[in-house]
Amino acid sequence: MESAPCPTTPRWNVDRPFLTGRFHQEIRPSSNTQTAGGVKGIASDSFSNRGSQNSVGYYHNSVQELLVIEDLLSAMVGIEGRYISIKRVCGKDSQVAFQVDASMDLALQEMAKRIFPLCENFLAISQFVELRSQFKNGLVNHAFAAALRALLLDYQAMVAQLEHQFRLGRLSIQGLWFFCQPMMGSMHALSIVIEKASANDLSGSAVLNLLQSQAKAMAGDNAVRSLLEKMTQCASAAYLRILERWVYEGVIDDPYGEFFIAENKLLQKESLTQDYDAKFWQQRYSLKDGIPSFLTSAAGTILTTGKYLNVMRECGHNVQVPISENSKLTSFGSNHHYLECIKAAYDFASGELLNLIKEKYDLMGKLRSLKRYLLLDQGDFLVHFMDIARDELVKRPDDISVEKLQSLLDLALRTTAAAADPCHEELTCCVERSSLLNGLGTLSDLEYGMKNLLSTPEVQKHVSDGNDQTEPVSVTGLETFSLSYKGVRAFNKLGTAISRSSVLCRSMLKFINSLLHYLTFEVLEPNWHVMHNRLLTAKSIDEVIQHHDFFLKKCLKECLLLLPQLLKKVEKLKSICLQYAAAIQWLVPSLYIPKPETIESSSRQEKSKPRRSRHRLEELNLSPENMSVSDSVMKFEKEFNTELQSLRPILSSSSQAEPYLTHLAQCILGIGNDYIGY
Repeated sequence: MESAPCPTTPRWNVDRPFLTGRFHQEIRPSSNTQTAGGVKGIASDSFSNRGSQNSVGYYHNSVQELLVIEDLLSAMVGIEGRYISIKRVCGKDSQVAFQVDASMDLALQEMAKRIFPLCENFLAISQFVELRSQFKNGLVNHAFAAALRALLLDYQAMVAQLEHQFRLGRLSIQGLWFFCQPMMGSMHALSIVIEKASANDLSGSAVLNLLQSQAKAMAGDNAVRSLLEKMTQCASAAYLRILERWVYEGVIDDPYGEFFIAENKLLQKESLTQDYDAKFWQQRYSLKDGIPSFLTSAAGTILTTGKYLNVMRECGHNVQVPISENSKLTSFGSNHHYLECIKAAYDFASGELLNLIKEKYDLMGKLRSLKRYLLLDQGDFLVHFMDIARDELVKRPDDISVEKLQSLLDLALRTTAAAADPCHEELTCCVERSSLLNGLGTLSDLEYGMKNLLSTPEVQKHVSDGNDQTEPVSVTGLETFSLSYKGVRAFNKLGTAISRSSVLCRSMLKFINSLLHYLTFEVLEPNWHVMHNRLLTAKSIDEVIQHHDFFLKKCLKECLLLLPQLLKKVEKLKSICLQYAAAIQWLVPSLYIPKPETIESSSRQEKSKPRRSRHRLEELNLSPENMSVSDSVMKFEKEFNTELQSLRPILSSSSQAEPYLTHLAQCILGIGNDYIGY
């Protein structure tokens, strides 16, 4: 008899052997009874008769083989047979076990039990496909379930072909076992994957990582590894579509929250103009846990690329990365072509945003304007403004008219060299509700500066009293006045007017000038030039932000704004200077100033009565008015020197950890020593 042609080769298995079952003899019906075996002759077409209640052991071994093959073919697609049953595993409702009639021939039982794992894996995979196809399980699970369903269709087609060969009488149980072996490894590997995915309720990138890890673990079995890699490709297709929209358009299209980039919609770009420590750029989009392993190395680039495109869209510039057939992220592989596409998208987005910021929005021009006004690069307008706005600034914050201050500021800008700046109209002013010291409490890295300052016991001893200082009750506009620039963060200014009516006044002015020199020429100017040179060579907006943030942090630190104890000492010294400047205005008129004729008369009398004149001058110096002024000046002098010298241990200790304070310490301590020596 000629052998029948082999079944069609399933798509998932490329190397399928021919069906070569040896059992092909038909058992013809016979009225005679075999007395030796006690087995009645049964026609082959009677095996499908489900009405027989005889146990399988009642039949001859050759008949038992036909019966068990028929039941096994049913069990392979999850259907119970007459002699093979399906039982639930106790305590594990999701697991089943196949059992065979105990009266069956032991050799046939053993062969059947070898095929049972394939039947159990089929049921487990089928159940997983049904559950993970539900709407709530996400796009990756949907794609994975669809790939498994396609595999099961091929598997069922193979079972149908085996059954066809069985009906033709050309399939033995050994042949069935032989043809099932190639699928055994694949179905077992998939059952492990779905068991882990179900046990941990995995979704999104976690499913992709599980598939990849299992594929690597099966490196010794090329067929199984190829199958798992194919499953990973199919499951990642939906994920790559989300990735493609993000890196090419800057849009997160993630209805199930599976993407590894999170969007915080509570953070709006308007917060950048209201809060110094706004986290819009850093936290509006951020990386989540569970990044797919094949994207781990490019996660930062992917995040940045989408952010660049998104920020341009937020500014009204809809820019999309050019897409070609070769640049579509449809799959990933060992050639890493997808990484090249991501890098190309990053380069395009980075270049577009950098050109937009530098060219259209004139980044360097804006920064130069900020330097001119907020860093006092050209402070003539501020001197003029402080002169014409003095009467308004000495009021309490609640009594100050901001509109009037803005009008005076505009006048100062138009009548000084600032009028030549095309951006001078962007400068505005405001009056804060608290002083500089309280405002600095909102800086996120204030604690870092405090820890640096309080790192030594000596410093803790000298600054412990400073922590108890509270904001003065009589806060005026001089302490709360601020300059603002449209679209940027506010920067507080401190203003003061110091007369040069005495040596003490000159010492106070020298202290202020030395501090101002340090802040401008030792801190702001050199750091500005460093930032300016770095910005000229920046290749991305992230580098621009990095250089600018570094400039701000370094200036905040070196300008003492992150050292509250030092800042409080400086504030106290400034307060003493202001108090003295106000007091001297009414103290000076009370001094005894002799008239010209009195001076001339005293000069004539001095030649004839030197002793009397000397006695008269001593009387004048000891007059109650002069004694009152002297006492007041001495009081201010003592308080100023005490506060000035209290900076010595703080600056000495801090300068060891913070070298930038060394020059400031020399200048300020030199002032104190010079003045005491005087």
